[in-house]
Amino acid sequence: MTRPAVSRETVLDAAGTLVRRHGPNALTMRRLAAELGTAVTSIYWHVGNRESLLDALVERTVADLGEIRPTGRTPAARVVSVARVLRRQLREHPHLIAMVHERGLTERMFLPAQQALVREVHAAGLRGARAAQVVRAVQFQVVGHVLVERNRERAPAQRPGEEELWGARTAERDPALARALAGPVDTERLFTASVKALVTGLLTP
Repeated sequence: MTRPAVSRETVLDAAGTLVRRHGPNALTMRRLAAELGTAVTSIYWHVGNRESLLDALVERTVADLGEIRPTGRTPAARVVSVARVLRRQLREHPHLIAMVHERGLTERMFLPAQQALVREVHAAGLRGARAAQVVRAVQFQVVGHVLVERNRERAPAQRPGEEELWGARTAERDPALARALAGPVDTERLFTASVKALVTGLLTP
């Protein structure tokens, strides 16, 4: 099988894949060269040293996260669509997002999403401090939800678990509530419902 010619873009593609799969510590020039089937000197030629490579990877991540196109017929629906895209991006690229944060570019990374939210909040008729509150509230909701999701996924097995804790007594004699809280969490559905409720409340005159 013929490998594609090595270029700056193919180097960044391979580096991004390594970081997504194994974390930043797995990204060495030797391992990257092996992935590409080329010499280490070729990597240096295209992207410079490892720090330059990481900087380029961070810049590309920031640029990729800026591509958010709202969908929906109303400002509220479009705000929710921005929140869902932002959550998905943060979920899909945790190691790259961590690298962005470590290099002090977090605010710049969020700027395109914030600008998309501003346009929709303006379309809903809000201005000034109240518009800013909506933008910040949605951003904080997304980031907070992602952090809770990741914490739940990485936490050790809980003893007792939710299925054991929730019953007639702890649920205040609400068996349907007990069953729901004892079952698995549909995080995407929960996220969408919470963002819709938040946005509806904030956009209501």
